Amino acid sequence: MFDRIRRYAGRFRGAGDGEVPQRREQRAHNLFEAAAAHVTARAEDDQDRIDEVAGWVSPEALSFGVSELACRAVVALARERDESPQTVARDLLGLPVV
Repeated sequence: MFDRIRRYAGRFRGAGDGEVPQRREQRAHNLFEAAAAHVTARAEDDQDRIDEVAGWVSPEALSFGVSELACRAVVALARERDESPQTVARDLLGLPVV
């Protein structure tokens, strides 16, 4: 969504001096692609990839995507283990079960 706004606003920046905005050669990444790539890079301790992915979306969008990925992963693992999401989340973090 913010990329659309940036592209739209970018058309007006150079309008007075005859510049034509450059088109991106690569397609824009969505926040879920960024989150998946970020989490994978963190799991593999690949700092170069982490830095690359950080530029795909805003920090807020990346944070939301990672949070959504974590929720989905905990729910999927809870179903697989036939346990509650709370039990699974606490187990993954090494916390005692309440």
